[in-house]
Amino acid sequence: MNKYEVMYIINVAVEEEKRTALIETLSKIITDHSGKVLKTDEWGMRDFAYPIDHMTKGYYVVETFEADNDCLKEYDRLMHINPNVVRYMIVRRDDVQEDKK
Repeated sequence: MNKYEVMYIINVAVEEEKRTALIETLSKIITDHSGKVLKTDEWGMRDFAYPIDHMTKGYYVVETFEADNDCLKEYDRLMHINPNVVRYMIVRRDDVQEDKK
């Protein structure tokens, strides 16, 4: 399995309870497809550098995870069709160390 990092922006109109549920649901996609979530870091509400779909703010989340190709493809597909995810970017990380909890 390879290590990846995803940064995604959740629509500012999503309420806090639904936003928390969405973050958990997106993490569950990885674990349901034999992946492993290493770290989830919520950056919170931030201003955009430029408007995106008439929005000027969004809720940023960064997540580090391990996954195989099938898991990654399914995660990418589901992120792409989710109406509450404004933007996302997945990058492969070879240098990420697993946090000890």
